[in-house]
Amino acid sequence: MVAALLLLAAGAVLFTHEERSFPRFPERFSVHGLDVSHHNGVIDWPRVAQSGVSFVYVKASEGGDRSDPRFAFNTSAARDAGLKVGAYHFFTFCRAGEEQARHFLSLVKPLPGDLPPAVDVEFVGNCRDAPGREVVRANLEQWLTLVERAAGRRPVIYSTQDAADEFLDGLPHALWLREIPGEPKRSWALWQFDPSGAVPGIEGAVDLDVFAGDRAALDAL
Repeated sequence: MVAALLLLAAGAVLFTHEERSFPRFPERFSVHGLDVSHHNGVIDWPRVAQSGVSFVYVKASEGGDRSDPRFAFNTSAARDAGLKVGAYHFFTFCRAGEEQARHFLSLVKPLPGDLPPAVDVEFVGNCRDAPGREVVRANLEQWLTLVERAAGRRPVIYSTQDAADEFLDGLPHALWLREIPGEPKRSWALWQFDPSGAVPGIEGAVDLDVFAGDRAALDAL
């Protein structure tokens, strides 16, 4: 009897593990995606593509001189697996916008069909002793202008609600918002709704995202 109960318990654990190996996306959105960096380790991109994910944003750079060591592999392998790929930059409040834009553009070579470049604007993980709002906003606008000019496409802005309230009012860019739980209060194109999702091909937790429209609208973003 004890052995049977132990076997049943083991089976329950295995069942729970298998259940967690599939992404849990809101059913009302049909276009599902991820965002990743080197923190997600070595990714099996064919398995990710087979899970039903359509797109991925990959971290390319941070600040004026930091590069993600997995960026080149992740973008190439994700494209080869058939995913729509975009690159993003973590924007630090303590470096000039031009310096950050040039660093990002030195690493990112978009291909036809890629998602527009994105910039991550948030307080979490950012520098201490940042300059005032006006300086940060001016540097951000400089980054956006230079990257749009080089890429020929208007960048997307990723942000949390507090950073969006502080820095983003009046900007015409599509927003990719993090809001957990519940849907963002601002108008959004992309929504990061789960920072601890599980997807086949990725060990450990991964950020899950949805796109507000259908696949045709994503292609036109």
